[in-house]
Amino acid sequence: MERVRDLSELPKAHLHLHFTGSMRPATLLELADKYGVRLPETLAEALTSGEPPRLRATDERGWFRFQRLYDAARSCLREPEDIRRLVREAAEEDIKDGSGWLEIQVDPTSYAPRLGGLIPALEIILDAVETATRETGLGMRVLVAANRMRHPLDARTLARLAVRYADRGVVGFGLSNDERRGMARDFDRAFAIAREGGLLSAPHGGELTGPASVRDCLDDLEADRIGHGVRAAEDPRLLKRLADRQVTCEVCPASNVALGVYEKPEDVPLRTLFEAGVPMALGADDPLLFGSRLAAQYEIARRHHGFTDAELAELARQSVRASVAPEDVKTKLLEGVDAWLGAPVA
Repeated sequence: MERVRDLSELPKAHLHLHFTGSMRPATLLELADKYGVRLPETLAEALTSGEPPRLRATDERGWFRFQRLYDAARSCLREPEDIRRLVREAAEEDIKDGSGWLEIQVDPTSYAPRLGGLIPALEIILDAVETATRETGLGMRVLVAANRMRHPLDARTLARLAVRYADRGVVGFGLSNDERRGMARDFDRAFAIAREGGLLSAPHGGELTGPASVRDCLDDLEADRIGHGVRAAEDPRLLKRLADRQVTCEVCPASNVALGVYEKPEDVPLRTLFEAGVPMALGADDPLLFGSRLAAQYEIARRHHGFTDAELAELARQSVRASVAPEDVKTKLLEGVDAWLGAPVA
């Protein structure tokens, strides 16, 4: 059997992980039991069996089903201690996978009703992140994400809140949910507020819809990073634009396949993006529902796309460079990547 370097020991940054979706399956089952929440049968079976639920979100009905499962999981996060547990466990899982920096994405609106309001919800989350950072040693920050399915005025409220907590661990502003709903330009003012407050612009685009969605994120939201962005591979001119501007795409291969964006892991255009010079940061998206965490995304690149260890090391470097980690943290991680690549294969 060919010997290869352990991808869980490759230092990397994790830039695309959703809050509820980061939960351990066992934790969700425990919390559902604690609060008497009846999980959808397909989700409960998947969590018990260890096999991710069968999802396909390329049509409206499929996306609704995906959201139903996600909302069921979110409903089990009810107390500050649940938030603290989720964040700590997310940090522990990332460390196991070689992550030295995590930027976790959250819409505090989703948790506000059970945690005393929007501001208390965000403060509880940020306190949990600060505690997890101190206790585990993993550098963590938060991206506040608006929801395309809500009114753009709600996004402006979130942007102002995110800026207010920029000195408490909020580093970026995102836009998530079904990109077939809510045009990017409808949220331009919210992103302007966030940028003026010094936050990174990292909207989702180019996942469920094509290259036009990525262009809209660049043109209307002045994106520094694109959540997913894989559909840019369908437009060579757009690829060149991303490469020229060094806009990083947060690519989540397992998620793309699970949601039906691509049929098979080898269909995800990792090679196309990489060879076009588009920076990538591989991410797990929602491991709770997709069944694989960060190192597994690098394994997909190795196994299904033939990425060499040198190329995998470059992917890790790209993730670190695209992060908002302090320079000393970036330097340490990049040195770690070089050490991983330079070590003999065990």
